[in-house]
Amino acid sequence: MAGDTLFRDSIGRTDLPGGDGRQIIRSIRDKLMPLPDDTEVIPGHGDNTTIGHEKQFNYFLQGDAGQAKAFFTFGPHWWGML
Repeated sequence: MAGDTLFRDSIGRTDLPGGDGRQIIRSIRDKLMPLPDDTEVIPGHGDNTTIGHEKQFNYFLQGDAGQAKAFFTFGPHWWGML
């Protein structure tokens, strides 16, 4: 799978016109996380990854909605938090 939604240890930007942070998290959890752990992800930028790696290490996909809430509280410049 390829695209700009899921990156190694991160997610796509939502600060561009039409971006929706809650929707990207919902899409990743509902559509991508059910895929087998060995599914390869070839992001539009950066290193390749797998669904299993992201389940284990991606900050934005860990725990409950608390981390996602922090993401939205800090605003669109989330990459400054990394």
